[in-house]
Amino acid sequence: MAEVRRALSESRLVTLTGVGGVGKSRLALHLGHQLRRAFRDGVWLVELASLQDPSLVPQAVAAALGLRDQSAHACEAGLVDYLSAKQLLVVLDNCEHVLSACSTLMSTLLAAAPAFRVLATSREPLNISGESVWQVQPLSLPAMDMSTPPGLLLERPSCQFEALALFEDRVASAAPGFTVNAENKELVARLCHRLDGVPLAIELAAVRLRVLSLEEVLGRLDDRFRLLTAGHRSSLPRQQSLRAAVEWSFDLCTEQERVLWARCSVFAADFDLDAVEHVCAGDELSEQDVLIALAGLVDKSVLTHSEKGGVGSYRMLETIRQYGRERLAEAGAEATLHHRHRDYFLGMAERADSESCGPRQSYWGEQLRAKHPDFWAALSYCLTTPGEAWTGVRLCTALWFYWIGDGFVQDGRYWLDRALALDTEPSRERARALWLNGWIAHFQGDYSGSVAMYTQCRELAERLGDENMATLAIQFLGDSEMWEKNLHGGTALLDEALARHRAAQQWTAPALIIFPLRAQVAGLQGDTELMMALLDECRAIVASLGESWALSWCEWNVGVGWWAAGNPKNAAVHLRAALRRKTQLNDQMGIPCCVEVLSWVASADKDWKQAAMLCGAVDVMWERIGRPLFGSPTLLEWKQQVADRVRDALGDQAFQAAQQEGARLTQRAVIACALGEKKQPDTATAARHRADHVLTRRERQVAALVTQGMSNKEIAVELVIAQRTVDSHVEHILAKLGFHSRAQIATWIIEARGETSGERARTLRNSD
Repeated sequence: MAEVRRALSESRLVTLTGVGGVGKSRLALHLGHQLRRAFRDGVWLVELASLQDPSLVPQAVAAALGLRDQSAHACEAGLVDYLSAKQLLVVLDNCEHVLSACSTLMSTLLAAAPAFRVLATSREPLNISGESVWQVQPLSLPAMDMSTPPGLLLERPSCQFEALALFEDRVASAAPGFTVNAENKELVARLCHRLDGVPLAIELAAVRLRVLSLEEVLGRLDDRFRLLTAGHRSSLPRQQSLRAAVEWSFDLCTEQERVLWARCSVFAADFDLDAVEHVCAGDELSEQDVLIALAGLVDKSVLTHSEKGGVGSYRMLETIRQYGRERLAEAGAEATLHHRHRDYFLGMAERADSESCGPRQSYWGEQLRAKHPDFWAALSYCLTTPGEAWTGVRLCTALWFYWIGDGFVQDGRYWLDRALALDTEPSRERARALWLNGWIAHFQGDYSGSVAMYTQCRELAERLGDENMATLAIQFLGDSEMWEKNLHGGTALLDEALARHRAAQQWTAPALIIFPLRAQVAGLQGDTELMMALLDECRAIVASLGESWALSWCEWNVGVGWWAAGNPKNAAVHLRAALRRKTQLNDQMGIPCCVEVLSWVASADKDWKQAAMLCGAVDVMWERIGRPLFGSPTLLEWKQQVADRVRDALGDQAFQAAQQEGARLTQRAVIACALGEKKQPDTATAARHRADHVLTRRERQVAALVTQGMSNKEIAVELVIAQRTVDSHVEHILAKLGFHSRAQIATWIIEARGETSGERARTLRNSD
């Protein structure tokens, strides 16, 4: 662990290599957890195991970082912009099957972002400039050859050998009646040797002791090796060890467990019981058989089970999944299972779509986010399998709330562009896809593109007699015309769409967006009476539906309208109502919109510090989106005017300090602050805030480690930076605080923490 940390302090890309099952991912995750405070902007995990399309590597990284880039430029360019000033670590897990794409992207990002670091896991190096390759070795083992003195193994505790310690730990939970003792210790060591100290192989073998003796485990494993040696002569010994353990686990499963193992490999990420029953049951496997086989696979450590919020889920390690896919292919069942998988997730997306205008909006938002790797897998299947493109269009459009409501517009554009290019036949589904892609293009600032797609959608919908789709095309065409500064034409189209909606009374969430769009126009034109009438009408409709998302946008646009009318008090009422709804929905596009305009309200109230803090907080949020306030010239001009006014009132230094304080707040704290619910900090918190203004974040980290009694060399390893950098930080801390010793730094930090005198004495002794 210390060696990898040291490598990360010297190289910005460290790749952990080794055979499958040797523990690369586990080591990387453990190290990432340890280092989370060493990086100002955090440590982020990017799991690539489920990714089949190498071109989606940039999107996978962006999704892991929580980016919802609205811009029209390529995802890679968005990552460059975002990471250029960030100090963070990305753990890039399981690169081997998309190695070239990972190499290309990381090379670009590392060149563009000087404080960006990568810890990758792969069976092969990425082979790019500056890469430090660290091979993960199997667990340590006792010597087991003729030179080993008799009885030496018995004299040394198991904990001195990592492989034996792991076996002892796993067998304690897997087979509670079994204990490692003087009589069986040599056999245990022989077993671990036979498995070359590969952790996953040892864990799988430990489970066998539930039903077999140690001698039987060894004997059967030897049989398995003889078969492997005959059939896989080109494999490396450690790869044979893992494959032997995995194949043997497979052989020891019941026939139904084997079938389920292979079928579960079709899932791209975690899966629940409902998914298993719908995708994997059938033919020789009934739903009752699935329940029994699931329990058996969990008992045999093929699957791991976890529970969150009363809902259970299952996970399969990538090595286990890959073996299952091999078996699925051998059985000739790949196409059938991928088809079932696609149908299941298409059904889920269409249920989310049908309930997107009701009280389950928040639930479906969470579900779509959690299942996005499987939606990507299903889309990939549709768009790479002959005859499935039309279904891909259906799935793309059913996911509209994920693309638009959750802010993943760039991903939506990627899939919709591909689907529309592949399926060109006139259909209602194509009309809907054109409308949705037009909406996404509008979000990205591609107004001419959105107008073209809305126009195609309207023409196709009218030709097919789809009145509701034609109305949506007219509605959003009106919005795009407004942004193209065609105020008269845009308003006329919005009014036409509103009249058609009122006549049809077919309210969906996208249809309800007519109210915020028309209210926005009314507000900016100073017609607050019409603006409020539209809000009241929207409220009356959604009251019977239980809808929140469209209403929250209506509240926001009304708030902006009142701000434009010079009434910040009324604006605050509607903006806070919108923010509460958007918080419940976890609307990561809408929350910063609300916080932004509430910072303007604070400036109007002459609460200058509050305004500056919210400005700093919301700018951090906008970094993840790419286009503040949808790129609206009017709103961006107001934003700049407010910032200038607040800076003039506070002065540059106080303004920057308040901005930085806001930038450090969690999203929950920002929302509380914007809603006026922020509590005064206690004395210790105030002391910490004073400390924050004196020292930089990195200097505070160094000071905290000095307080723990660590040397500069130890601090360098802990923070993954060079020792000379630590030397410089300590000198700066002493100079800024007017101190002459490390003990004075410790005293100052302790006072900021509010520790007791006893705790202070213990810490100071360590710092001397």
